[in-house]
Amino acid sequence: MDTTSNKQRTTINQSRYMKLSGLEPLVLNENSNFINVGERTNVAGSRKFLRLIKEEKFDEALDIARHQVDGGAQIIDINMDDGLIDGKESMVRFLNLIAAEPDICRVPIMIDSSKWEIIEAGLQVVQGKCVVNSISLKEGEEKFIWEAKQIKRYGAAVIVMAFDEVGQADNYERRIEIAERSYDVLVNKVGFPSEDIIFDLNIFPVATGMEEHRKNAIDFIEATRWVRQNLENVSVSGGVSNVSFSFRGNNAVREAMHSVFLYYAIQAGMNMGIVNPTMLEVYDDIPKDLLEHVEDVILDRRDDATERLLEFAETVKGSKAEKTVDLSWRENPLQERITHALVKGLDAFIIEDIEQARQESEKPIDVIEGHLMIGMNVVGDLFGEGKMFLPQVVKSARVMKKAVAYLNPFIEAEKTEDSEPVGKILMATVKGDVHDIGKNIVSVVLACNNYEIVDLGVMVPPEKIIETAIKERVDAIGLSGLITPSLDEMVYLAKEMQRENFDIPLLIGGATTSKAHTAVKIDTQYKNAVVHVNDASRAVTVVGDLLNKQTAHEYVAKLKQDYDEFRTKFLKRGKEKSYITINEARARKYNIDWETSEIVKPKAMGVQMFKQLSLKELLPFIDWSPFFRSWDLHGKYPNILKDDVVGEQATVLFNEAQDMIQDIIAKQLLKPKAVFGLFEANTINDDDISVKKKGEEIAVFRTLRQQLKKREGIPNHALADFIAPESSGKTDYIGAFCVAIFGAQELAESYKAKDDDYSAIMAQAIADRFAEAFAEYLHKEVRTKHWGYAENEDLTNDDLIKESYKGIRPAPGYPACPDHLEKETIWELLEVEKIIGVTLTESLAMWPAAAVSGYYFANSEAKYFGLGKITDDQVKDYAERKGIALEKARKWLHPNLAD
Repeated sequence: MDTTSNKQRTTINQSRYMKLSGLEPLVLNENSNFINVGERTNVAGSRKFLRLIKEEKFDEALDIARHQVDGGAQIIDINMDDGLIDGKESMVRFLNLIAAEPDICRVPIMIDSSKWEIIEAGLQVVQGKCVVNSISLKEGEEKFIWEAKQIKRYGAAVIVMAFDEVGQADNYERRIEIAERSYDVLVNKVGFPSEDIIFDLNIFPVATGMEEHRKNAIDFIEATRWVRQNLENVSVSGGVSNVSFSFRGNNAVREAMHSVFLYYAIQAGMNMGIVNPTMLEVYDDIPKDLLEHVEDVILDRRDDATERLLEFAETVKGSKAEKTVDLSWRENPLQERITHALVKGLDAFIIEDIEQARQESEKPIDVIEGHLMIGMNVVGDLFGEGKMFLPQVVKSARVMKKAVAYLNPFIEAEKTEDSEPVGKILMATVKGDVHDIGKNIVSVVLACNNYEIVDLGVMVPPEKIIETAIKERVDAIGLSGLITPSLDEMVYLAKEMQRENFDIPLLIGGATTSKAHTAVKIDTQYKNAVVHVNDASRAVTVVGDLLNKQTAHEYVAKLKQDYDEFRTKFLKRGKEKSYITINEARARKYNIDWETSEIVKPKAMGVQMFKQLSLKELLPFIDWSPFFRSWDLHGKYPNILKDDVVGEQATVLFNEAQDMIQDIIAKQLLKPKAVFGLFEANTINDDDISVKKKGEEIAVFRTLRQQLKKREGIPNHALADFIAPESSGKTDYIGAFCVAIFGAQELAESYKAKDDDYSAIMAQAIADRFAEAFAEYLHKEVRTKHWGYAENEDLTNDDLIKESYKGIRPAPGYPACPDHLEKETIWELLEVEKIIGVTLTESLAMWPAAAVSGYYFANSEAKYFGLGKITDDQVKDYAERKGIALEKARKWLHPNLAD
């Protein structure tokens, strides 16, 4: 067929992007990495999942979904098509269960079925914006159009199979013929959003020994390229494991085949697919001889490619060859040595090589502009392609800094003007906030790409940010924050930038920030670009687009339009939920039978400073998974160490963390301190907890109650529900605590003074892990000894991470009690600052930053929950109970206020 002239044959214009969501948004744009779809919640693809569904063990089936999300799946595919189960009932039940699991339903769902009634049942209950898998033309256009219209009505995206009335597409021509026809029907007859179309172009096995299968892989790859270049805004997906079907039993060859296939398919435009991460080799790590044989098959480069690979496969063992460290790279030309040192983060020979480069260059600055930037460009390219990970990039920056520091005296001596950076960025953690690990990582990544960074540090007041931005004539401002009050500071700064007539972009980042808050609260206050940057890998691309003089205007206009559309949908979505009054919510509180509920009196009452202990005692309590996430390596520990995508780098990072920990312990560079207290307590006025000493009230904790309208019989929780009310006539008990790790900031600064940002960030990340471990350790000590209500507890660290213990330890600022103001009561009750020296900033962040504080509840029915949105009547009630101005209450509670 003619593939050169048709009204649909236009150059791809990625002006509209697919936007999916669970609890969190997933936007597929040109900067997105490959989207991995988890396949284990599919009864056709997992015998274990099928068995659990048949036996109605849905809780265990949920664990499979959770494991997929923990393992890095960004979408989970759910299929209930089996003759021995009620697919419709099972789909609805499973989706409803997922909706109650925030750690699972944060990712979008793919509803997978060949039966329309199951798909529609799923569409009626699924949370967020999902994907339907799949529809096709195999039963004609009429049915295809009808199903597409229904999916459009439900607002879902759709996978379109390359299948028509004749059959499956099995070559290049048939793939593009069916894709083009399907696209024309969907876009021009149904009015289906083109960005919500995903083509599955059929991945078939190669190396089967059949001549007609030789081009299966290359035909898919080239058809993908054609589809992405000619059908605007669409995505391409597929089941990758099919390509290696002929080599079942030889995992080493299969892993290499998957990696090679994806390497070329992703370059051609395949942007999502079903991939088992445990069956994927890192492309650059495939032995060269195996790589050659596999590429010959995948790309159909030789007539005898199949026979050669079959023969070679007999010599390939299942385990990967161990790597050997050698210095052969030192024999390479100078530029290659410098590039290698930067890519690998090796600084042992960098001064020697830079000195040689300086002697061979006309000016010292030429070494920076030439040798070093060539190497860093390679680093940037590898990072962008997903072949390098964040810890490696930060190591590269360390080598770069060491080289530049060596050259600076020569540059100054010759009084040579520095090269102009591509832009100057001001970075700051806002007033009242002390957390800066994420900001430091973004600063390093931007500096690696020749941006000059003006880092103002933490707790920076808005007037200083404004003053410095004007004085330094910066090209953009980046704001970071972790605690919810930081959001207000960002809004205020945006207003000030507007008042001062700034015309530079404002970048927003940090754990509590989101695209929703940025679009709704910040973007509306500033006429120029405001953009939420949720990870370091996006920062370079976003800043580059914002500062590109030729295209920035168009980019900012699209950004503003995108945020405006997002804001409109977000505000509309919030109005769909119903809320009850605070009095109605109290009438529906969680009721514990206090006549039968066990209340254990603590063995040791009052305030206690925890004895000095060694960090060694905290090591078994560390949860390492968040450590890897802070470095943008996603996966659950310890499985992440064996992950075929990030496992090697995760292992390197983990081992280097262990080395630093040993040094920290040996030299006592970090010091743990803690204070806690156990007190008599009773609930008063439904939502307040009266803390007592020998029957006399010494403090009151104010709690907040859920107000979302729920089904009959489902309670509206408040933490006060877990403490016996005074009317019961029983004395109950409550605890409070604060733990902290001192010395991390000083240790990080000592590394920064040596131009070692990698070790500085590592030190802060380790301190955070020790603080969380200390909180876990102390809670166990309280449960088993000081309070003693769980004396016989025998839990592993995995059990502790899963919160399998009796009782809870919620913290102000977190979902069950989002009001940071309650920290002030904890500080007064425990005399935290006086006893262990942890202070509160004006935004109620804890200093030092590696600190954790909260409450202890012992009741066996106590559980964690999220407050959600509350109405203004509760805010007014709260302000009266607490004795503060209404505006102050609104300021602190506004993230939870229902519009």
